[in-house]
Amino acid sequence: MGRLVNSTYVTLDGVIESPQDWPSLASFSESGGRIQLELLQASDAVLMGRRTYEGFVPVWTSMSGDPYSDRINAMPKYVASTTLTDPKWNNTTVIDGDLAEYVANLKDEGNLVQYGFGAVSRPLLQAGLIDELRLWLHPFFVGRGDLIYQDSLTATFDLNDVTRLDSGVVILTYTKP
Repeated sequence: MGRLVNSTYVTLDGVIESPQDWPSLASFSESGGRIQLELLQASDAVLMGRRTYEGFVPVWTSMSGDPYSDRINAMPKYVASTTLTDPKWNNTTVIDGDLAEYVANLKDEGNLVQYGFGAVSRPLLQAGLIDELRLWLHPFFVGRGDLIYQDSLTATFDLNDVTRLDSGVVILTYTKP
């Protein structure tokens, strides 16, 4: 059985919304890029919600010639959505049925990476399908936006690793016990 790794950028005050606008992404370190590439290369498919998909499409489809963009553009992508019907990004499948059942079946086929934490992550966490949670803690407060801590979900993870990047970002890696 494969694993599902959720990789999420979060600020000190728990905001997960619009990370592309955060100041620390402008100075994202080389080691952070390497860690993201290693995660993507260890994955067989990408899982995301519609909002993440819509943010990724214009960025990644316009890029090529580097290991990250070439990999993400070529690999299978699964988008959980009730409104997306005609995905434009190659190798994209829309999940419009039972999300937990679909993802459990995908995990039987290999490793998944999911970017962002929101409407897709919460039911997967509740169903026990997230095996690893990588929180990329950015060293500032945003003050408003969607929070990672919205619902009263319960889940237990063990701290597996802490990596400090030159940019001040700390990657907290948690795994299911």
